[in-house]
Amino acid sequence: MREGCPSAVIFRDIVEQLRVRIVSGELSEGELVPSTRQITREWGVAMATASKVLAALREEGLVRMVPGVGTVVAWSAPGSPGRGGPAVARAGSTAAGGPGRSRELTAARVLLAAIELADEEGLAAVSMRRVATALGVPTMALHRYVRGRGELVQEMVDQVYGEARLPGRVPDGWRKQVELSLRLQWGIHRRHPWLANAYPLTRPYLGANGLAHTEWIMRAVSGLGLDPNTMLHVTVSLAAFIRGLAANLEPEARAVQDTGMSDDEWMATREAALRRLMPAHPTLAAVLRDQHLDLDLDTLFEFGLRRQLDALEALARAD
Repeated sequence: MREGCPSAVIFRDIVEQLRVRIVSGELSEGELVPSTRQITREWGVAMATASKVLAALREEGLVRMVPGVGTVVAWSAPGSPGRGGPAVARAGSTAAGGPGRSRELTAARVLLAAIELADEEGLAAVSMRRVATALGVPTMALHRYVRGRGELVQEMVDQVYGEARLPGRVPDGWRKQVELSLRLQWGIHRRHPWLANAYPLTRPYLGANGLAHTEWIMRAVSGLGLDPNTMLHVTVSLAAFIRGLAANLEPEARAVQDTGMSDDEWMATREAALRRLMPAHPTLAAVLRDQHLDLDLDTLFEFGLRRQLDALEALARAD
């Protein structure tokens, strides 16, 4: 076992090395790729890690299992002999839609197809194979533009952040500046509910469009007298507020789809149960009797936005 390297890092390293060997044509279509036993010996990893490596390559359409033979390369590099080469070469000039609808396959089209798939079915539905199917091209054609699903998702994140450009003219005052960015970010999450779960909060993808919002907010609060660590925590906390709220967009949309009812209609079906429970919860009962209640994710955003800005203002005064 290799020492000093986390298993996840080793796993990605092996996948990348085998991917390069296949895409470069070093391993040609139909040729056996290293077996799990060979991988364990060559890289000094556990059998489970070796199995995950081959599974990842199968998911990307790079290899396939042949009963009685083993795992073989599922395609040929462009220009090399074999069935895969010509098919991939054609993919650069012909897309889905049949004869007469030839369109060049580009990085932009790959991203658009992936984003549309995520918008419709959620991020879990996005795979190299599904995106390729949507475009009507072999899975390997996508590897001209993106190395795998992880990189694809990262590019998707930065692409959607670029939909709402920050203005060149900066509003007066830090509060208006922070509010402008947060409203733009909420709009992006509103259009793309999958975005909230696309990457870890403390390990963000460092894309130019996403970083533009980080820079904007940090610049806005830079004159409040906060130390660097506090500025960083302020920026990430504001992002957490947006993403925490946005994480409910997909579940709420699924609930509407599954039940076929709006929030008000669903609550109406729960009135009898609520009436039975209310005597034990008199404060809640009194609130729910108010005829002017208005609660949804957008009202929660408006409420939370103001409280976030108020808290930041109080923090600046305290310092």
